[in-house]
Amino acid sequence: MPERLFRQLIFSLFPYPDRLRLLLAPLGLYQVLRLSKLVQGSGLLKRFSPNLAAMESLLPQVTAKSFQDNLPEVVPAQGKRRYRVGMILGCVQRVFFSGVNEATARVLTANGCEVVIPRSQGCCAALPAHQGESDQAQALARQMIDSFADTDVDYVIINAAGCGHTLKEYGHILADDPVYRDRAHQFSAQVRDVQEFLIEVGLTAPLQPITEGPLTVVYQDACHLLHGQNISLQPRQLLKQIPQVQLREPIDAALCCGSAGVYNMLQPEVAAELGQMKVRNLVNTGAELIASSNPGCSLQIQKHLEEQGQSLPLMHPIALLDKSIRGEALSGG
Repeated sequence: MPERLFRQLIFSLFPYPDRLRLLLAPLGLYQVLRLSKLVQGSGLLKRFSPNLAAMESLLPQVTAKSFQDNLPEVVPAQGKRRYRVGMILGCVQRVFFSGVNEATARVLTANGCEVVIPRSQGCCAALPAHQGESDQAQALARQMIDSFADTDVDYVIINAAGCGHTLKEYGHILADDPVYRDRAHQFSAQVRDVQEFLIEVGLTAPLQPITEGPLTVVYQDACHLLHGQNISLQPRQLLKQIPQVQLREPIDAALCCGSAGVYNMLQPEVAAELGQMKVRNLVNTGAELIASSNPGCSLQIQKHLEEQGQSLPLMHPIALLDKSIRGEALSGG
């Protein structure tokens, strides 16, 4: 498949969760029938289109939760309300990692936040913005700003690194729009990565161990958090607050995993080299679990863990924090 057509496929599909969901039934059947091993083993798809083969190898698991949004428009705070916050669901995040969104809402409400989730929100514009598709990025940014216009929230919270970086750049994306320019700056000023926010306002919910003994965790720095938002200490500070958690650091922590938005689909060979190095560095820490704050990174790392025969679990830091707040053992799923 020519790269131009492949790019068009990506930009007409991934920023639109409803379109993604139209493909879930056949994709789920494809996974149930275990056709992926057959396709990958034959090598035919890779010969026809290395880009499509890369996309196929990164496909996340379809679950029952993938088919619909499972959170209400307003989730009340537990106990005394400290803040009223908006929450952005993401595109890939809401379809394939809805459990992370649910965990995020629970952690926020447990720490005194009323959570507002507008139904009208769409894509944050990260994918087209990162790839120079300016018109599409601007249209999606306007829609996002409009969706939170009358919510009266103190902050807008996001749990995906790539989305957060773009949400904080709306002032730049809409700099030439006289109607939205000021609104874009105001919106971006409210945006916080969920880990950044929790460290900024402080945890109030008590934390409990999620394992009987020490749990060694290695945190993977997503580029859009580390380089795009200067967020590195905050996730580590949160993880260290969970009783029994011991944090380990990989060598070359700032090395990209190769995901980089859709880079691993557009340039699969170079991305694979980066993914292999990243996974080796993470595994070599001897940690029992990898914490990753971005869905693209998580899919890339999971792929290369499997290729290297590693079964190391991978979770979003907020999912670990959620378990700690609820007193749920790590083995409890």
